[in-house]
Amino acid sequence: MAKYLAQIIVMGVQVVGRAFARALRQEFAASRAAADARGRAGHRSAAASNLSGLSLQEAQQILNVSKLSPEEVQKNYEHLFKVNDKSVGGSFYLQSKVVRAKERLDEELRIQAQEDREKGRTPHT
Repeated sequence: MAKYLAQIIVMGVQVVGRAFARALRQEFAASRAAADARGRAGHRSAAASNLSGLSLQEAQQILNVSKLSPEEVQKNYEHLFKVNDKSVGGSFYLQSKVVRAKERLDEELRIQAQEDREKGRTPHT
């Protein structure tokens, strides 16, 4: 009886171990694919995300911009900053999120402009 119980436990541990190893390999592959998709600027962009505490996607969602254009970022920033001003009943927390999102997008625009200069192209706006 104890022998069968030990075999069942060992078999269960093996199954869980294989599943964990497979999930880990899938996660590494997904991470590698995401890093490749970010391209060469991925390192700079990731560093900017770490410094600001916001990812590029979060910043775009906060300011409601789909395409990175300085004009659209500035327009949406000004609107959201005014709407969330504490003197008009807004939230200081949301206003600070808007400021951080703009800082993050400005940094991304700076990174893109720097890459364009390195490639000898003019910046796209």
